[in-house]
Amino acid sequence: MKWKISGATAAAVTFLTATLVAAPAAHAAGPSYVALGDSYASGTGTRSYVDDGTSCQRSTYAYASLIAAARGYSLNLRACSGAKIPDVTNNQLSALTTTTKYVSISIGGNDAGFADVLTECAMPGWMSDCNGAIDGAQAYINNTLPAKLSTLYASIRAKSPTAKVVVVGYPRIFNGEDCNALTWFSPAEETRLNATADLLNSRTATQASAKGFSFANPTSRFIGHAVCDDPEYLNGLSNPISESYHPNKAGHASGYAPVVSPLLTGASLKVDAATLAAAAGSADELAERQRAYAAADSTIEPEVFRLPDLDSPRARAAARRAGIDIDRWVARHAHR
Repeated sequence: MKWKISGATAAAVTFLTATLVAAPAAHAAGPSYVALGDSYASGTGTRSYVDDGTSCQRSTYAYASLIAAARGYSLNLRACSGAKIPDVTNNQLSALTTTTKYVSISIGGNDAGFADVLTECAMPGWMSDCNGAIDGAQAYINNTLPAKLSTLYASIRAKSPTAKVVVVGYPRIFNGEDCNALTWFSPAEETRLNATADLLNSRTATQASAKGFSFANPTSRFIGHAVCDDPEYLNGLSNPISESYHPNKAGHASGYAPVVSPLLTGASLKVDAATLAAAAGSADELAERQRAYAAADSTIEPEVFRLPDLDSPRARAAARRAGIDIDRWVARHAHR
């Protein structure tokens, strides 16, 4: 049996076929961008997170989200709060392929004990060993971290041999004062903590350069915007406490994004309302992409700053050794 097509029908079919062939895809995917790392890359501190079924605290306000929105990149935001180098290796590198065009990574702070060191140094001097904690972190950064970073960076290059890779550093957190009522960072301790961030950046930059990666150093962008500055790009003691000592929305938009974007994309970036709106509009897609990794992400242990517990046995024993009446001391300093 033969079908007979009228002239009008044939013309319509011809027109429709030509239109479908000529029309571009309405939502063509942009170049692949994979953002790896820890809480400083995921967006912890911005107080707004996508609902991806994890505790990774991924945000559309993170610098990677802002860059992807501005440039039209297809973002896979694998960075996760609490991540260490083994977590990146075991849980995040699987997102990389030979077609990945752009990669950014911020890692090493948790490996060096970032949260534990801050927790120790936030205690009053008579009960803490801040210098000992900093010494331990610096020894790790000098002696252990470089080799681990070298191995990790080699794995990134092997999985994505043609990608542009930018390694992202950490800012100095403090400005020499402590304006939070429940922490006791001294000016000398803050100086040493900032120096430790500089040391971490130095060792990281060396390993990045050895692999041909760019290094984005955020230090200068955060000067004048540390904890207790006005405006702050970094949260001080916060509620919820996981937000503490992390870049806020301004820190990602005005601190990180302008430093990372030129190295990653070759173009400067000033985050504006349109960029923020485009990033916010990607929330559902970003969350859906991460749900596929939720089981793997659940193995990552949170690394969270903890408030000094001045009612603990350790605090009371330290007070006795120092000849301090802890109850009077607490009452005197409660409203400093």
